[in-house]
Amino acid sequence: MSLPPGFLDELRSRTSLTQVVGRKVMWDARKSNQGKGDMWAPCPFHQEKTASFHVDDRKGFYYCFGCHAKGDAIGFVKETENVSFMEAVEILAREAGMTMPARDPKAQEKADRRTQLAEVMEQAVQFFRLQLRTGAAAAARDYLAGRGLSEAALERWEIGFAPDAWQALWDHLRGKGVEEDLILAAGLAKPSTKGKKPYDTFRNRIMFPIRDARGRAIAFGGRAMDPTDNAKYLNSPETELFDKGRSLYNHGPARTAAGKGQPLIVAEGYMDVIALAEAGFGASVAPLGTAITETQLQLLWRIAPEPIIALDGDTAGLRAAMRLIDLALPLLEAGQSLRFAIMPEGLDPDDLLRAKGPQAVQAVLDQAIPMVRLLWQRETEGKNFDSPERKAALDKALREKIKLIRDPSIRQHYGQEIKDLRWQLFRPQRSAPGKSWSPGRKPSLAPLPSTKSSLLVAAGEGAEDQMREAVILAAIIAHPTIAAEFEAGIESLACIDPDHRALRDMILRVAMDTPDDLHAEIEAQLGPVPLEKLHGLRHVAITPCIRNPGDVDLAQMTVAEELAKLDAYRGLMAEVAEAVEDLGGEADEAVTWRLSQAAEARNRAMRSQQEDKAEYDLGDNGARINRDERNALDDLLGKIKFSKPHTR
Repeated sequence: MSLPPGFLDELRSRTSLTQVVGRKVMWDARKSNQGKGDMWAPCPFHQEKTASFHVDDRKGFYYCFGCHAKGDAIGFVKETENVSFMEAVEILAREAGMTMPARDPKAQEKADRRTQLAEVMEQAVQFFRLQLRTGAAAAARDYLAGRGLSEAALERWEIGFAPDAWQALWDHLRGKGVEEDLILAAGLAKPSTKGKKPYDTFRNRIMFPIRDARGRAIAFGGRAMDPTDNAKYLNSPETELFDKGRSLYNHGPARTAAGKGQPLIVAEGYMDVIALAEAGFGASVAPLGTAITETQLQLLWRIAPEPIIALDGDTAGLRAAMRLIDLALPLLEAGQSLRFAIMPEGLDPDDLLRAKGPQAVQAVLDQAIPMVRLLWQRETEGKNFDSPERKAALDKALREKIKLIRDPSIRQHYGQEIKDLRWQLFRPQRSAPGKSWSPGRKPSLAPLPSTKSSLLVAAGEGAEDQMREAVILAAIIAHPTIAAEFEAGIESLACIDPDHRALRDMILRVAMDTPDDLHAEIEAQLGPVPLEKLHGLRHVAITPCIRNPGDVDLAQMTVAEELAKLDAYRGLMAEVAEAVEDLGGEADEAVTWRLSQAAEARNRAMRSQQEDKAEYDLGDNGARINRDERNALDDLLGKIKFSKPHTR
């Protein structure tokens, strides 16, 4: 069976030789460098103890320095699985998600035609290069010199010029005996709609040859010299040789440079790639006038596991980055991702190089951010989250994006990173209790003589809040399954005590997703001291839901009541602060009414909100009494009361 042209090339580009070989060998961790695709192992084809079998994942070839076995992924499967060439192709195609093509009896004929087209393209490259030296190209040479390109750079990149004439290239190629059909099929000319002879696709443009990974000229990119031209940049039309969604500018040289350890940089256009490579960033590529496609993304990951997307610092550049995120999320794998380097506003890599030199570009690359951060920026930048509904909308949007990730491990890590970023956004520096609701107006009220010796006063301002917060934290830690129910209330805790603040943060970051591991996670990250201090507090130790860790209902009731009391107390303090300010002016009955209402609200909160459902009653002294025990005592007293007195 013959395969259509390009099928094997695409199969090899989609296949990781490291993964294919890794099923049969044990890699030598000391010699291998997975990040560079440079892997070593004992040879699977002959018995040996040393790692002489080398896999170059970027080039897609293996070689054994012992038995001299060599080949690509297809050859490896063929030899190790003892199958035919076509069976090996079918195995790899199935793994790569490619459909085997139908039998094509003209496959060889098509391959020969592609070879002919590539030869025609090479003739066009030479024609355009010669035209750049003519007088008609003076303006083009001045432009290129102004962009900082030397004669040597023009030669390296084979830059040329298409004359401002309708049939200059057509006449040249026809004079060389090239068939009309080949010129048209190569995308170098277009048929006339007026019955005249075909005309050149590129006219009055600086020409950039586009080569595939094997180095064959497959297309051109042309920059217009006429400022009024509608298309500043123009690519060849798609042909039998050229599929712009499956090609990268500077693919082959960038792959070689990346194999030597240079970071793979994805820029926007030809001049950016040329400028970067001339400045020492040889592993630079660009998509060809379109947004990055899935195939191009797979090509990038075949070159390097974590390409850096260098985008222009303008709105269009950022939009392109955001679109790429949605494309990449479902394709992420362990060790395979993207980083984003955003150029200063209004500049592209070429502009930055000419303005500040390679060190400025390197500084931007060093600050490249992982994809998860750009995803977060897209969903939060310029937005206000001042209401629960807006926060919920953000959470929903991020959850939908994270669901796109197929790899469960990566999905989990993205979720944790988003939680950390959310925590930073919604946890600004909190002011001390009493100041957040009335800045600068907190009253300074001295305690009455009868209360000066109380525990709360002796403990200082905010002691009551701290005691209630400690009970809430301890109850949640003892019953982490209820954390999600009280998330908003936990977020509102001020937690002046640093240990309490650390515990609060751990509850919000861990308990929502992995409640079973909360206690262990706290000890692992904070050590045992914060928990020991919390449970050592007397008012925590005597709390019923702490002494009865299996009573979830009691824990829910305790947390709900303590949060309500905190809210009521803070509301009362806010009213007091405003009343003190109002009393400085003209007082009226409204002030005393507001204070009475706030005080009553606090009194209601201080009483049990679930007395009918609770297992405990409050005694006259405020102590909790087990309801069953109290009922039993009442029954006993009733029996004693109505029983006859005993006589001798």
